Amino acid sequence: MFSEVGKIMLFAGLALAAFGLLITIASKAGATNWLSWFGNLPLDLRIEKENFHLYFPLGSMVLISLALNLLIYVFNKLFR
Repeated sequence: MFSEVGKIMLFAGLALAAFGLLITIASKAGATNWLSWFGNLPLDLRIEKENFHLYFPLGSMVLISLALNLLIYVFNKLFR
């Protein structure tokens, strides 16, 4: 049991490190706006009035949820 958890943690850590490296390389290459679309998806609600600001990132949350569900599905297929 512990060896499976260790494999999952190792893979998740490597994936996180790779993503961090990708962000670092992209920001040093001058591509600072490559994630500017995130948070501006069609279902992201933004209401700004004089004394009231509301931001509800529904589209971004749906996208993150789909990505995490796909990642969990792949982990279950690989480590079963």
